[in-house]
Amino acid sequence: MANYTAADVKALRERSGAGMMDCKGALDEADGNVDKAMEVLRLKGLKGVTKREGRTTSNGLVVARVAGGVGYLTELACETDFVAKAEKFVALADRIADAIVAADARSLEAALAAPLESSTVADVINDEAAIMGEKVELRRVAALEDAAIDAYLHRTSKDLPPQVGVLVAYSGPSAETAHDVAVHIAAFSPSVLRREDVPAETVETERRIAEETARNEGKPEAALTKIVEGRVTGYFKENVLLEQDFAKDNKQSVGKVLESAGVTVSAFVRFRVGA
Repeated sequence: MANYTAADVKALRERSGAGMMDCKGALDEADGNVDKAMEVLRLKGLKGVTKREGRTTSNGLVVARVAGGVGYLTELACETDFVAKAEKFVALADRIADAIVAADARSLEAALAAPLESSTVADVINDEAAIMGEKVELRRVAALEDAAIDAYLHRTSKDLPPQVGVLVAYSGPSAETAHDVAVHIAAFSPSVLRREDVPAETVETERRIAEETARNEGKPEAALTKIVEGRVTGYFKENVLLEQDFAKDNKQSVGKVLESAGVTVSAFVRFRVGA
C-alpha cells in the first residue's frame, strides 16, 4: 500500500487543483511522494490534451486590472466549479491578468502570446491544465482606455470567485457615480451604450416583429405606427445603457444620472462566465 495519508491527498488537491481520485491515483504511482505525484498528474494531463479539446468550459472566473488609465478584463474558463474555486486556478488567473497588463495585451491573440515567466500565457495554461486534468482556456480579453476606469467584479455565489466583471471608461468628477453605473451594468446587462450603437438590421427586425405582433393582436390600423414605435422604444430601454432605468433610482435613466453628475461614459464591457 502506498505510503500517504488523507492529508497528503488534500494537500495535493490544493496544490494541483486536480480531482480527489486523480490525486489518489498519482500518489499511488509516486509511492506517496507529493512532488513526484505532481509530475504524474502533469504527464497524464498532457497526454489527455486532445481528449479534452471537445469538452465544454462553462465555469471559471473573471479578473479585472486597472493600470495607467487602461482597464483590462479577462475570463479564464474551466469545466467544473471545483476547479474554478481552487486556489491554484485563481492564482493562475491572477498571473495571467498580470501578464496581460505587463504586455498591454488588448486582444485574446495578444494575451495568449504575452510572456509569462519563461514561457507564454498559452503554454502556461496548457501546462497547468494538464496538472488539473481539465480543459482550461483563456476565453475573452478586453481593454478600455479613458481619463478614468472603474472596474467591478461580482460573485454570483459566495463559494465561487467572481463570475461577472465590468469595466466602465469615463471622464468626469464623480467616481462614485461611475462605480454605481458599473454595478448597474453587472445587474442589468445592457448590450450597447447608445441607441445609435444598435445595428440598423436589429432595429428593423424589432420593428417588424412589433408590427406583426400588433396586427395579430387585432390592434387598429390607425394606431399601429404609435404602438410599433412604443415597443421599439421599449427594446431600447431594455438594451441601451443610457436609456435603462437606473438600478438605484428607477425614476431616472442611467443617462440622466450621469448627466447630473457631470460624468460621460465612453465605453463599457461586461463579461459573465460562460455567457
